[in-house]
Amino acid sequence: MTDPIDYWTPLPSVDTLIAEGRAARRSVPRSALSRLTVGSDRDPLGILDRQNATRVQSLVPLRTERMSQSAFAFYRGTAALMAADLARDPHSGILVPSCGDAHVANFGFYGSPQRTLVFDLNDFDEAAWAPWEWDVKRLVTSIVIAGRATSRDPVVVQDAALAAVRAYARAIVTAARETPLGRYFSHLDVRGNIDQLDDESRRALRAAIRDAEKRTGDRAARRLTTPTADGRLEFVENPPSTTHTAPEVERRLAEFVTAYAQTANVDIRMLLRNYVPADSVRRVVGVGSVGTRCYLVALQDGDGGALILQAKEAGRSVLVEYGGIEQPADVASYIDREGQGGRVVALQRILQAFSDPFLGHLTVDGVDLYVRQFHDMKGGLDIETLEDVPFARYAQSCAITLARAHGQSPNAATVAGYIGNGRLIGEALLEWAQAYAEVSQADYDAFVAAHPAP
Repeated sequence: MTDPIDYWTPLPSVDTLIAEGRAARRSVPRSALSRLTVGSDRDPLGILDRQNATRVQSLVPLRTERMSQSAFAFYRGTAALMAADLARDPHSGILVPSCGDAHVANFGFYGSPQRTLVFDLNDFDEAAWAPWEWDVKRLVTSIVIAGRATSRDPVVVQDAALAAVRAYARAIVTAARETPLGRYFSHLDVRGNIDQLDDESRRALRAAIRDAEKRTGDRAARRLTTPTADGRLEFVENPPSTTHTAPEVERRLAEFVTAYAQTANVDIRMLLRNYVPADSVRRVVGVGSVGTRCYLVALQDGDGGALILQAKEAGRSVLVEYGGIEQPADVASYIDREGQGGRVVALQRILQAFSDPFLGHLTVDGVDLYVRQFHDMKGGLDIETLEDVPFARYAQSCAITLARAHGQSPNAATVAGYIGNGRLIGEALLEWAQAYAEVSQADYDAFVAAHPAP
């Protein structure tokens, strides 16, 4: 028998990690995750004002207008509020790469590099390492708020939320027992199980797939651009959502595209050599993101074909800024080196089964941006319009997808050990989500009162 190699240390087994997760319950019992702490010094509108202070001031009223549309729209724009509130509560201490804003509207369809349609998380502006349950709490609370917004029976909403937590629990346990490679290659097959669904769910899914397949880059180029007299593609303005950038930005457009290309994969850098920058505009997107800097760039090949890229501002994750979660040393070092745009790109690649091959990042005059393709078969289900059965199925699909994302972490088995069979954790997280839905409703009422419609 050969002597042990003194510089080789084996990694802990799955069973060891599961046991560590169970042991963590002694420090933070699963029932403690139901505790919602609302301090007297809580200042939700102050946090929103603080965010607005760093945004394009002319767009702040539009953000206010969009967030005032409904309690669910308001919730979508308040990831910072929730992170600040989560920071007051007990948490498991088991960190995983997290979305940071995993509400039901931030899941959807998009085209994979193989041109198939996949379902996954699709927003990573707030992504960072954080306790696993923070994402789950954000998801479950969104189910509760969206269910209440459509006046569903409280039992339907409660059952949907509870089923989502249990679906997450089952999926993370299954992921923990998979090999790391098995977890990496797993994904939710949009079409694979469609025939096993009930009629209502099947109709809703097929309609969403049809809509997503229409939302291509070519279609976006036809709708958003027009050729000038010299053949250059130019964006059509539609203020305030689409306005041309300043002349100095236009003059430096080639410089910016080159800087971005250096962070993209080598095959994309080669592909981009077939294009030249043609035009750029500032674009308003989302609900909570309104007021952050977002641009569309039209690239044009020699025959007038278009490729549209989106460059979006990346600030500090709310999980760090408001949640106070210290990032692992290697993550913090990476952000220091690559900027917040690099953080968004890196975590998107980790959390998604298939990521946009055009992902990249750059910094322009001190502003960190990340870049992706615009409108590449993107779509989703509007959970507020679904019947009760598809509503519950969609919520579970989101939970399973979230578990697949968290499952990429080496801590996945520790999470599985902490959770157990999902029964107790389900009750705890549901209790927290229902209580937080009431807090968010009160915040929304205060927000609307502070910003009356003109």
